[in-house]
Amino acid sequence: MMLRASLIALTLAFAAPAHAAGELPPLRAMEMSRQLFEAGMAARDPLLMASAAQLRKGVAVEAVERAGSDGEAVTGEAPMSWEAMLDAAEEAAGEDVAMLSVIGDIRVASTKGVSTGPVYSISRLAAKKTDTYPPLPYDGGKYAEVYVEGGGGSDLNLYVYDAKGRLVCSDTDISDVAYCGWRPASSEAFTVKVENKGAGTNRYSLMTN
Repeated sequence: MMLRASLIALTLAFAAPAHAAGELPPLRAMEMSRQLFEAGMAARDPLLMASAAQLRKGVAVEAVERAGSDGEAVTGEAPMSWEAMLDAAEEAAGEDVAMLSVIGDIRVASTKGVSTGPVYSISRLAAKKTDTYPPLPYDGGKYAEVYVEGGGGSDLNLYVYDAKGRLVCSDTDISDVAYCGWRPASSEAFTVKVENKGAGTNRYSLMTN
């Protein structure tokens, strides 16, 4: 267990960008949480799942009303909560008393409150459609993030364009999770596009800082 915990700590350390040594940006933490959880599910490893839940629990997100051009805005929680991750970890732990104790500690632990943080909206996007969002303002010199997390079933791609229509970031790997992080040179509005490359409808969260 100590070896796995060390590997998790190393993974998170290398995931932190150079702009903030030792500090993981909140939406990067959400992405890492999803990756850890999926690895834990694949290996039936409750420690990985619990670590993913702990990471996600530390990010406070607030729901907002927001809709893209082709999708349908829906209400509800983000596709995956830290509570659901802990429930899965608990099931995988079985009768492992030590692991169940760790899971219980994470479940009841308080988190540091933040007055402002990332926001999320939920949309349903049909196959082969692209959601284009109204330009989002970002401050120059500050690290900007956009994160997309789907509910499974289709490939989602993410694109971010500056005020002049130039592509500044994209994530087009074959999954329904996509992340973009960049530092604007000046304050301006950026256009976000989410593309559903799959053959079926996907329900996804768009998170922005």
